[in-house]
Amino acid sequence: MRHSVFSCSLILLCLSFPAAAEWGPVEVIGRTIAPGEALRFPFIPDRSFEASFLNMPVFVARGSKAGPTLCLTAGVHGDELNGVEIARRAFTATDPKTLRGTLIALPAINAEGVRTGNRNLSDRRDLNRAFPGRSGGSVAAVIANAVFSNIVMLCDALVDLHTASNNRANLPQIRADLSDPEVKQLAIHFGIGIVVRGSGPDGSLRRETVKAGIPAIIYEAGQPLRFEEAEIDRGVQGARNVMAYLGMTGDPELETPDTRVYERSRWVRAGLGEGGFFFPTASLGDHVSAGDMLGIVVDPFTDAETEVVSPVTGEVIGMAVSQPVLSGFALFHVAWKD
Repeated sequence: MRHSVFSCSLILLCLSFPAAAEWGPVEVIGRTIAPGEALRFPFIPDRSFEASFLNMPVFVARGSKAGPTLCLTAGVHGDELNGVEIARRAFTATDPKTLRGTLIALPAINAEGVRTGNRNLSDRRDLNRAFPGRSGGSVAAVIANAVFSNIVMLCDALVDLHTASNNRANLPQIRADLSDPEVKQLAIHFGIGIVVRGSGPDGSLRRETVKAGIPAIIYEAGQPLRFEEAEIDRGVQGARNVMAYLGMTGDPELETPDTRVYERSRWVRAGLGEGGFFFPTASLGDHVSAGDMLGIVVDPFTDAETEVVSPVTGEVIGMAVSQPVLSGFALFHVAWKD
């Protein structure tokens, strides 16, 4: 059955929670958190060899008043550090004594990857293709199952925090399954101004959460393996915007900016036999027309130069940083409306 913390009309909230007198402690993986209390604890309460690879921090703030449960997840890819810091700061800024509902943050789901700067898990699998997981599978499947069954299924809404990968950068954006009206409203009220349609790949946390009946979106911003203050600040504010929209805080719900909703997007790639040193001339956020030059690729061995040309008209929402590239390497991500 679908969770529903959103408005009956998609304009006014229509929340249904226990009366204040019934609002009590919540139990999360064996820990009891009382109303008005915030706890930080490890997912696995032991120091075994296995736990050192599977463990992750869990932050829970139980509000003093009834309300929904919002989950912030980050570090599914261990090299995507902006999201880790967004989740931590958003949680730290939340006062459980004035909170309505519950905030759960998993700031470093792939904690081993965060420590070592690795995108994937120790078994070399991409955790964001393993959800909802299973208890008898690989390390990725075990972690995915533990997170999904013990945390995600407690959520009424979920925001998954990411950056670009593999020496690329993303313009701050929300990705969401816009065919779901509750998900669409969550995406718009994050307040970043750019929403890109997409349900996500099979096995991704966002896709599988929505399939389980829980509205979920993904925030993408910046580059991997670094902390970028502007992107972190936007992410923290977005989380606060969502909490205000859900009626969890005393903050006034901010007027949402004009949102550019992009129905389609595609990557512009290095052509066959056109590898070399990539030098972009376009930037994130540029609005380009079909036929515009976006950059060049120079073959350092032959001195041949190839222009990278946009095949579509749209906005650059992602791009590779200057680097050596080979045929097929994704250089620019361009999005547009139908």
